[in-house]
Amino acid sequence: MTTTERSHGASRTGPVGGRPALGVVLMAAALGISLGISLGGCGTIGGVSSVTPTTEPEDNQLATSPANIASLTGVVQNNPNDPQAYNMRGSVFGQANRNDEALADFNKAISLDPNYAQAYGNRGLIYRKTGRLDLALADYDKALALDQSYALAYLGRGIVHRLRKQPFEAFKDFNQAIAIRPDNAEAYYNRGLLYQIQKQHQFAIDDFSTAIGLRQNQAGPYIARGLSHMAVSDFKAAAADLDDAVSAEPKNLQAWTARAFAYERLGDKEKAAGSYARALNINKDHEPAKQGFARVGGKLGQTYQTF
Repeated sequence: MTTTERSHGASRTGPVGGRPALGVVLMAAALGISLGISLGGCGTIGGVSSVTPTTEPEDNQLATSPANIASLTGVVQNNPNDPQAYNMRGSVFGQANRNDEALADFNKAISLDPNYAQAYGNRGLIYRKTGRLDLALADYDKALALDQSYALAYLGRGIVHRLRKQPFEAFKDFNQAIAIRPDNAEAYYNRGLLYQIQKQHQFAIDDFSTAIGLRQNQAGPYIARGLSHMAVSDFKAAAADLDDAVSAEPKNLQAWTARAFAYERLGDKEKAAGSYARALNINKDHEPAKQGFARVGGKLGQTYQTF
């Protein structure tokens, strides 16, 4: 896939103005697609745990294995006054969705070192994951007060602002995250979502393209870029993106449903029916796929060519 020609550190002056892009919003809703698909969770950089989207599925399984958690627990037991030990284990608990244990470790790390920016950032991520946005915002603010170069805290705070429907604040934070860390795929992805919701699809496509260029193995940016292509009636480009999305994540319900819709709009009922069928194999009760399958004349038990 081609990446944008724009500099990775490019900062733009604002997403916004005007009404939201109802075309994309309604299309996503009709297909059962969330416009805020996350690219990742907790991870570690250079031995210091931080909020990062760089964890691969295989690495995540290794990190969250019982053996690794037991090893980290041993480190905590041998170093009960080391905030980094708690922060590291909390990061792994976060990856494993053991959120209460993650919070306990981040709380302990902060009690041992009240100026530990990464622990505030990681606790903010857990609060954000669990829907406690006010607490998340407070933690990201604290992390950034302690470390103004903490790119991942700008990213996390920007996501909170986006979820709170504060696009101007979110946009500024994503720009700052990109300026500090121009290799951060999730910052471009989230900024692209802001452009998309504001109907600025070429800017959105550029940002999704940059995210894909930085990280090609996740469906989210392909799905998002495919939606923007559909919003400007480029269904061929959308279908190509959604081909890549299902190749990256063959069990992604949203990718198969969106792909089916793109091929339906292209008039390729065979691939549309096959893609809706694949979506229904993942979730037989997924209403957008059921309706689409019927719309293209799909028949249960029949084999369809998907590629």
